[in-house]
Amino acid sequence: MKELFITETRARLRTWLAIGYALFIVYASLSPFTGWREQGLNFTEVLAAPLSLTYTAFDTIVNLLSYLPFGLLAGLMLRARFGAPISAMLALCSGVLLSAGMEYLQMYLPGRISSNMDLLSNSAGALAGTLLAMSMSSRTRIFSRMTHWRGSLFQHGKEMDFGLALLVLWIFGQINPSLPMLGNVFISEAARQPFVMLPPAPFDMWESSAVALNLLMLGTLMLTLLRVPRNTITVLPVVLSVVALAKFITAALLLKSWALLLWINSEAVLGMLLGMLLLLAMLWLPRSAAIVSGAAVALGYFVIVNFVFDDNTPAAALSIYHWHYGHLLNYSGLAQTIALIFPLLLLFHLWRTRKV
Repeated sequence: MKELFITETRARLRTWLAIGYALFIVYASLSPFTGWREQGLNFTEVLAAPLSLTYTAFDTIVNLLSYLPFGLLAGLMLRARFGAPISAMLALCSGVLLSAGMEYLQMYLPGRISSNMDLLSNSAGALAGTLLAMSMSSRTRIFSRMTHWRGSLFQHGKEMDFGLALLVLWIFGQINPSLPMLGNVFISEAARQPFVMLPPAPFDMWESSAVALNLLMLGTLMLTLLRVPRNTITVLPVVLSVVALAKFITAALLLKSWALLLWINSEAVLGMLLGMLLLLAMLWLPRSAAIVSGAAVALGYFVIVNFVFDDNTPAAALSIYHWHYGHLLNYSGLAQTIALIFPLLLLFHLWRTRKV
């Protein structure tokens, strides 16, 4: 079958996504990045240890699934520039080297266990993702349709590729069910006394303001990405619906039954209504004025999140989960980190697109 011609624009987007996922792996593997010290371990001894020493079926499956997307994204990124055999070899080597690097560094973190079984399962996941990428790259009809759809909806250019990667990052950070819809404060009050009637909590207007600003940041990003900016008013509800569905699914999988819909609260609902009204007004502004307004919104959100809200750590939400494995703090911590850095990344994107 004739190979699909891959444009430089698609290659750039795949590169951003692969780099972003690699950073996610680094965060999940090394968080919270404290307590580094020599523990008398030798990496060659870790590699030579019996595989059964640290084997559990759950960890093996999780590690395999964690590295499968990296192998997929790295394979697609490299396939945009090289032939299939070279792309597959380089993608697999990247996955193995990334995993080996994480296992080596984990020897210096007391809360982590460096394991040759993890390295093996991570490498197997990278291999599976790489093979999937090579299979997908030969399906020209599917990629042709995706390229046509993207070209008809979004603008092209390296600035837009970064913006699309930023959109994916925002969605990933929002699916955590211990955060309210578009919110930044972890759900914890109901978790302290789940079976006791709590007094009505005072309405938090700051939280509603943060939700509204978060929605406006997303709307500003969509304004810069779409070929027809006014389509934002129809595309945005689709993105929010995807986020809401993902939140519901992750809540059903991870949260206790009584906490299933805690991510929908009055502050979030009011904030979304205010945000949509303000976004409608922003659509009537000239492009330059809309970008300036979006920058002001991003700065306002950054100030509220960092200087107005009380300290609210991911650990505050642990008791609403029924998931008992040790991945939740990393998952919630990453969501919080994304929420904190997103406005800064959006400011960088708006600065780059101000003259596009």
